[in-house]
Amino acid sequence: MAAIVILSGGVAFGQATSAAVPASQPRSPEGRLYLSQPLVTEIYTADPSAHVFDGRIYVYASHDISEGPALADEGPFKGSEGNAFKMRDYRVLSMDRIGGAVTVHPVGLDIKDVPWAARQMWAPDAAFKDGVYFLYFPAKARDGAFRIGVATSRSPGGPFVARPEPIKGSFSIDPAVFTDDDGKSYMYFGGLSGGQLQMNVSGRYDPSAPQSVADTGETAALCPKVARMSDDMLEFAEPPRDAVIVDKEGKALLRSDRDRRFFEASFMHKYKGKYYFSYSTGTTHFIAYGIGDSPYGPFTYQGNILLPVEGWTTHESILEVDGRWWLFYADCQLSNVSWLRNVKVTELFYNADGTIRTIDPFLSDGQH
Repeated sequence: MAAIVILSGGVAFGQATSAAVPASQPRSPEGRLYLSQPLVTEIYTADPSAHVFDGRIYVYASHDISEGPALADEGPFKGSEGNAFKMRDYRVLSMDRIGGAVTVHPVGLDIKDVPWAARQMWAPDAAFKDGVYFLYFPAKARDGAFRIGVATSRSPGGPFVARPEPIKGSFSIDPAVFTDDDGKSYMYFGGLSGGQLQMNVSGRYDPSAPQSVADTGETAALCPKVARMSDDMLEFAEPPRDAVIVDKEGKALLRSDRDRRFFEASFMHKYKGKYYFSYSTGTTHFIAYGIGDSPYGPFTYQGNILLPVEGWTTHESILEVDGRWWLFYADCQLSNVSWLRNVKVTELFYNADGTIRTIDPFLSDGQH
């Protein structure tokens, strides 16, 4: 199958230059103008993990599926949330530059080629080391538990070959792998409710635990997890630990703090020597972030990177290209259905104090 080349539907270069977006662009159901346009329109894509490999930008994306009903609520999967998100393969997008022609590569990895996986291949990430490209992905195993797998390729566009078993000690969803300046790599992961973090509080899957997380009470919120990767990038080098998010006073965020506490969509990047851990608040639909002095945290909450998009969920990655920073995210502009999404990109800006300027995914009619 040959790759398909599609011209990008348009990119907004941040709030400061939003005049480049014409007022004639499509509007949301509420009549709002979108800040950015989908990178591709022939397939539904979500959960973008953006990287520069060999001088080209690659975006590793979930592939939302429009045909057929939600997955059956039965057997070991009974009672689980998110059955409408039934993705079964991954697609890779690539481009020479932001705003340029986008290549849609053939399927990078299909669930039928993952021996241990039964259903729901959710948000992926990618990494590179010693001539090998790694694709990290969550999927539900046959016992109903989300685990995290890894597949490898000699090409950044795939196809990827999955290892026969998931990463030992892995659980939950949304892996994000960050490689520090010293060459050490770390995986961040976890997701509440449908992501099963609350079903793995001991590090082992408990099918009798609540399927949904309780967002009430003054106890500390469940934390995302972090583990250093082995030198071969195929396993954890240590047991996962909490990546704690704290307020400005150093106190852990509470379960009831839905505007700030972690829900899913971990991502890590580094800027001027500081570690920026970003994530989705899920039920309140923000992409938030904290800053720390170590890849392990703690991360002090700073605010929001992205305000709510159209649709229930989004998932971010942040990439530097030639000295400019970019936020990749997704909404449901093409479908107006939360589980049929499209990947977008817009420029990201830092303030003088190192905080990130909040991005609104919509424009007002007054912005020209």
